[in-house]
Formats: sequence, structure tokens, C-alpha cells
Amino acid sequence: MTSTDRQYFRNMYAANYDPWNFETSSYERRKYALTLDTLTKERYRNAFEPGCSIGVLSELLAPRCERLLATDIIPSALAQATHRLEQYENVVVERRAIPESWPNDTFDLVVLSEIAYYFDVETLSDIVSLVVRSAERGTQVLGVHWRGGTDYPLTGDRAHEVINANINLRRVVHHLEKEFVIDLWERVG
Repeated sequence: MTSTDRQYFRNMYAANYDPWNFETSSYERRKYALTLDTLTKERYRNAFEPGCSIGVLSELLAPRCERLLATDIIPSALAQATHRLEQYENVVVERRAIPESWPNDTFDLVVLSEIAYYFDVETLSDIVSLVVRSAERGTQVLGVHWRGGTDYPLTGDRAHEVINANINLRRVVHHLEKEFVIDLWERVG
């Protein structure tokens, strides 16, 4: 299966400004709390969160980052994220698609939350290579994905296997629950 067509996301946001209930779901609240607890550093110099959607996780990450680049491809989601994050001068919200418009920055945190399974194996492998290229030794890569059934190209578990296969990343935290998986990798070498 190829990567998810971008029209899928346009349709989802056209029907509902928060199509996955990021603001109201108890599943999301629990997952966000564990996601933040998984991070081993109190502060990050330059973080990147592609696929930020309406910015709910971004808002939780912002206080821990000197700079956070939060991106998405859907203008209405970005408008919500921009409004939600306007109090944070350290957050930049941009319209960017990955892998084709990957930023040229060097990051010490890259957050792949609920996006990796939308890509096919080859594209996700390319994205992980971009993560590694924009990471210095010790940079953390956080993966958080639903483990249930989907019609996406990959499952959450398979997406994490693809990320874990990159020899430049070493998994330092692995948290597995029935509904989701959280992994934290560090850039080695």
C-alpha cells in the first residue's frame, strides 16, 4: 500500500475541526501524559513536530522547548494550532509536508506522533533518514502511535519497527499498551 493520499486529511478536517478528538478524548489525555513523561530531558533547544494537527500536543511540548517548529499540511488545522499556540513566542507554526519540505535545521527532539503509519515503508524509511540527517548525537526521536486496526499503509507497531531499523538510532524507552506504543530513540554516532 502506498502512503495515505493527502485528500484523506482534507476530507477529515472538512468534516470536523478535531477529527481525532485530540482536545476531548481521555485516550489522548492519557497518551499525552505518558508521552511527556517519556522524554528524558527537561528542556530541548530545537524541536520539530511534523503533523501537529490542531496543536494540542504542541501546546504541551512548548514549555519544554527553547524553539518548537510545529507543522501540518491542512490550513484549517494550522489556523487552530496558530491560535492555540499564540501565547508561545518560542513556537513557529508552518505549513509543510514531509518528506518533501523537511526543514534544514538541526534538531535535538523530533516528535513523530500519530503520523508515521500514514506512510509506506519506503517513504517512512526516507523520513527516518531525514530525521537522522537533521539530528546531532544524542538527539531524541519520539514515536507515539495507535496500535489498533486501521486502513493506513502501516500499523503503529510496524511503523515503530521501521524507525527502529535505522542503525543510527538506538531505542532507549519502549512503552507498550493495548491501545498505543511509545518509543524514544537517541541518535548515535
